[in-house]
Amino acid sequence: MMKLFSGTANPPLTQEVAKILKIPVAQSEVVRFGNSEVRVKINEKVKNDECFILQTTANPTDTNLMELFFFCDALRRQEAKKVVGILPYFGYARQDIQHRPGECVSVNVIIHFLETIGFAKIYTVNLHDEATEGVFAIPFKNISALPLLADTIRSYLSTDSKNLTNLVSVVSPDQGGIERAREFEDELLNNGEHSSDIPLVVIEKRRHLNKIHKSEALALYGNVKGKIVVIVDDMITSGGTLINAAQLCLNAGASKVIAAVVHHDFADNIKDKLQNSPIEKFFMTNSIALKEDQKFPKLVEISIAPLIAQEISNLE
Repeated sequence: MMKLFSGTANPPLTQEVAKILKIPVAQSEVVRFGNSEVRVKINEKVKNDECFILQTTANPTDTNLMELFFFCDALRRQEAKKVVGILPYFGYARQDIQHRPGECVSVNVIIHFLETIGFAKIYTVNLHDEATEGVFAIPFKNISALPLLADTIRSYLSTDSKNLTNLVSVVSPDQGGIERAREFEDELLNNGEHSSDIPLVVIEKRRHLNKIHKSEALALYGNVKGKIVVIVDDMITSGGTLINAAQLCLNAGASKVIAAVVHHDFADNIKDKLQNSPIEKFFMTNSIALKEDQKFPKLVEISIAPLIAQEISNLE
């Protein structure tokens, strides 16, 4: 039997997935103590069942990760046949190399924890760098939400893919996101393979390693004059990268700018900054649960529940 458990990080997404699968969310209990410790208890029989835990590991990242580890341990102690982790947002994924001497490579540590605690397989959505997949010694799948974002933006622009070649420029806000932007471009054109119909525009960015959430857009390579610019990125935290990129595009003659971002891993007090930015709309997924005070009119959320439900169905 298949059972789907929910961590406390994003219960609404788990409920959406369960509704699509036509199953109830399995019963569990998460208790947080005054000293910040957490306890997880499984409240139904899972012996010989295939168990899925959906837990996004965003802010508070460490707390949500520990809860995920405890879920896996509790299920294995109850003799679950298989425990699969679904991490719509994979915390620490940006800390994937040693940027400066003396730094840890945090994502490698998290991966070793997941393997050691006993997960049979891990799913995530748009991992920051696909090269990180190679670190896993257990089965791992990186699901892409870019087709969902592309479909929504195509509808928002109220045009078909043939007209998009003259209307749109797809922009990568840094050199590291070029392949992600190409994938989005292909999905936007609805042709399913790499195409040069829309010239890809790349922004050269410099990140200040000694200053948190500080980056600078230096130059733009490509033509955006008179175009609707779609800036594609995997996540947004402070908004600096996107806003700097948008302003650079507008200065180069873009008619307007919209953003397609998978994860809204928002820093505190960011919504006014984004709402007042020159970006017309922010299209993002619900991989991370938003608090009420993080929502703003320019934000359009698209659910990834159908993607996750499909993967669970295929595995089951």
